[in-house]
Amino acid sequence: MVMNKNKSIRLYYSIAEVADMFNVNPSLLRFWEKEFPQITPKTNGRGVRQYTKEDVDTIALIYHLVKEKGMTLPGARQKLKDNKEATVRNYEIIDRLKSIKEELLAMKKELDGFSYP
Repeated sequence: MVMNKNKSIRLYYSIAEVADMFNVNPSLLRFWEKEFPQITPKTNGRGVRQYTKEDVDTIALIYHLVKEKGMTLPGARQKLKDNKEATVRNYEIIDRLKSIKEELLAMKKELDGFSYP
């Protein structure tokens, strides 16, 4: 996944920060808010969106379904509606496997540069 996991956990994130996490335009997040009732950022008095960790997690799941798996928006919406728990579990497993793959590739790269006696 594209999301930057080095962000420290905070109470709220701006739309620009969330867009940067997923390397998408803020307009896509505003569009997804209309398409997915699960995304519910708070707005301050000036209408500035404030996303919670739960919102970011939901966006990560939608990003996975739409951008990585290639699902349509109605398909992703139905998947979240019908069986969100299983969808979240599958996403977490896939995300963990990607992390393991990245770690293994980094180890391989390190070993490739190692000269044996």
